[in-house]
Amino acid sequence: MIKHYILSLNPTAKHEWDRCILRDPLTAKRPDIAKLVAEAVGADTGSYLVSVNIEVQVLEQATVSHAEQLSLNVAEVTTQAPQLREVA
Repeated sequence: MIKHYILSLNPTAKHEWDRCILRDPLTAKRPDIAKLVAEAVGADTGSYLVSVNIEVQVLEQATVSHAEQLSLNVAEVTTQAPQLREVA
């Protein structure tokens, strides 16, 4: 079974769980690896000794530069807010 996922690495993330994220490319959901292994084993009740081979191949890398990140200038928002109220 071959599955494709998007891996996002952010070593400066605020929370530990946001530093390394694996997501489905279509649904953006985090995969349940145990569920995937259970589906491969079958539906019979029991305990199984399984061997799982994970082969990682980087297909494409997209880097995020600081210029691409959105920023919010609070001064611009506060000066534009009164103008919007006057027009309405």
